[in-house]
Amino acid sequence: MTDPQVGMLMLAVFLVAIALGFPIAFTLMATGVAFGYYAMGDHIFQLFVQRTYSVMANDVLISVPLFLFMGYVIERANILDRLFHSLQLATKHIPGSLAVATLATCALFATATGIVGAVVTLMGLLALPAMLKRGYDQRLSAGVVCAGGCLGILIPPSVMLILYGATAGVSVVKLYAGAFLPGLMLAGLYMLYVVGRAIIDPSLCPRPPKHEMDVPLLTVVKALLTSFFPLSLLIVAVLGAILFGLATPTEAAAVGSLGALLLAAAYREMTVVKLKESVFLTARASAMVCWLFVGSATFSAVFAYLNGHEVVKQVMDYLNLSSTGFLILAQFIIFLLGWPLEWTEIIVIFMPIFLPLLQHYGIDPLFFGLLVALNMQTSFLTPPVAMAAFYLKGVAPKQVTLDNIFKGVYPFVAMVFVAMALLYFFPQIGLWLPEKLYGVEQQAPIAKPVSGEKAGDGTRAGPETAPAPAAEIEEALEEDEERLADPDEEPDPPDAKAKP
Repeated sequence: MTDPQVGMLMLAVFLVAIALGFPIAFTLMATGVAFGYYAMGDHIFQLFVQRTYSVMANDVLISVPLFLFMGYVIERANILDRLFHSLQLATKHIPGSLAVATLATCALFATATGIVGAVVTLMGLLALPAMLKRGYDQRLSAGVVCAGGCLGILIPPSVMLILYGATAGVSVVKLYAGAFLPGLMLAGLYMLYVVGRAIIDPSLCPRPPKHEMDVPLLTVVKALLTSFFPLSLLIVAVLGAILFGLATPTEAAAVGSLGALLLAAAYREMTVVKLKESVFLTARASAMVCWLFVGSATFSAVFAYLNGHEVVKQVMDYLNLSSTGFLILAQFIIFLLGWPLEWTEIIVIFMPIFLPLLQHYGIDPLFFGLLVALNMQTSFLTPPVAMAAFYLKGVAPKQVTLDNIFKGVYPFVAMVFVAMALLYFFPQIGLWLPEKLYGVEQQAPIAKPVSGEKAGDGTRAGPETAPAPAAEIEEALEEDEERLADPDEEPDPPDAKAKP
């Protein structure tokens, strides 16, 4: 077998292993080391240590545990019930007001936490029974909770965007700026869909009783001041510091964590037990992310050494796709991958396969990342995995069946596709804010290939001076051997900012 064929066999073995239920991170490391030993011998162990150090020393990933801790503290501060009640009062005159309030609460709370499971579970306990009691359609109510709860992986500060930025070598700050308007656009599309359904068929979303409509304005303002505005102020402070260059994402996340602790203390909800739970959950989630990156870095390096990407490039050359055709195919593949896999596996495993092809087709990695972030919404909503649906089923009343939950989320999956189409045809939705904030015009979302007559015509576009991945690995291993041969020489630590 040739090296590229071994690389594809390596990918197939990995997919079979995770289909059998083996842990993702350790399966990545095991397959990477096993096939790496076949390809490069004992050098794979040096490479594994080097990649592990690079991941653990990557300063981009430091913000992940801080944002997670901020989210877990806010989740345990019991802010959600106050927030939902205040938004319910504020939207009482809008058709489908309870569903609109649910989506608004999900969007704001997901922005503060970014933890999909927590938002879906809490809203399933709080908003779903309230909507069903009011007579709302069961499918529509379930779809609203699931779709709204998934907004946290798109709207900044999103952990998913941090991982994509670390994987693709794209500025996390620019990703945050680019994802802000698409996130609001998707939330707005969800609300427009709900309002439209409520207007067309009022029986789906009955209006509130008269005594709830006659709430004094002062009561509404007081409810908003004590729930909506404190959380909004925290979110604006964190995002504003990042987007306007006042702080790095790591620094802003640290301040946000402190703000979350102060907010929880102000509500008199933070106890030692809740603090210990937040720290434990943060450590567990952070360890999962780091080991995923270690496994992905090792797997990707061996896959590149075996020239596995060449097979993918040859397939694309055979298909003779234009840049638009490749973009559509890539997003369709990511959508299909979202059926059996979660977003973390798609980002750390399959993005390194797509990313080398972006320059070949002249596609901006930032624009591609925004489309991927929108597309990742579907990984929580589409069976057989559909984690949001299973989170909701775990806390929903018995009469809410899993079949009805799935039927309820399908229209919102369609709204995700509408949002992706709008972003594609009007790319300034995602690129306008980075341009305005940083004064540098972004690369055209789909430009001419860097070299070659036409993308997909059999010529490989890309910088002619860029070394092949295998050559980069050989060079790194030779440097390691030189350091080992001269023990008196002080070794330089790996670049802490090197992407995994």
